[in-house]
Amino acid sequence: MDVRIELIHVPVTDVDRAKEFYEGQCGFHVDHDQTPMPGLRFVQVTPPGSACSIAFGTGLGNTLAPGILDVIQAVIPDADAALAQLRDAGVDAQGVDEQAWGRFVTFQDPDGNRWTLQQLPPRP
Repeated sequence: MDVRIELIHVPVTDVDRAKEFYEGQCGFHVDHDQTPMPGLRFVQVTPPGSACSIAFGTGLGNTLAPGILDVIQAVIPDADAALAQLRDAGVDAQGVDEQAWGRFVTFQDPDGNRWTLQQLPPRP
């Protein structure tokens, strides 16, 4: 059985602010921004090069409190370049944290949901 994770819901307080952050500052592509009925809005954005997107909105039945996620981790090719790109876009990114298992950059969205970006170590 093949299993692909393709969507992670991220709880936010302000959908427009989150969309601007992820699109305008992080460079994510906006796949969908739909309001099929009053009280229901679905926004899906995808990081460049990723097969997995994130979604947020209103009326989605998400019971997680905004800012609670601290488990989103993505792989990047170059931690230094990612840090520079995020900082140039006004994101308060932290890094580069050097570990034996990779080089890490972290940042938070406006609600405090934390992202960790990992540059994998060279493989033999």
